[in-house]
Amino acid sequence: VQLQASGGGLVQAGGSQRLSCAASGSISSINIMGWFRQAPGKQRELVATVSRGGETNYANSVKGRFTISRDNAKSTVTLEMNSLKPEDTAVYYCYVHVITQREYWGQGTLVTVSS
Repeated sequence: VQLQASGGGLVQAGGSQRLSCAASGSISSINIMGWFRQAPGKQRELVATVSRGGETNYANSVKGRFTISRDNAKSTVTLEMNSLKPEDTAVYYCYVHVITQREYWGQGTLVTVSS
């Protein structure tokens, strides 16, 4: 599975951004899609995931501000980020988990939130 992410960049606090990720390759094997992020000097952490059936899971820090969605027909996952805070600044990684239990990661896209 190959992942191509788009979006990201610089935004002011309180603003919004959208991240998208398109999967290709063995897309029929994809179970979970989602996003993780890694801030400078910190470990990579889960942001949000969505299952093939549409069940979502969010980090407490983004609940109510971020929305993850998925288009199974297009094998894409989108993260709508609202009310962004400086602490949301990080490199965001697209993620998929496939039925063979393997995991795949996108190349990462930087989101910078200025105060």
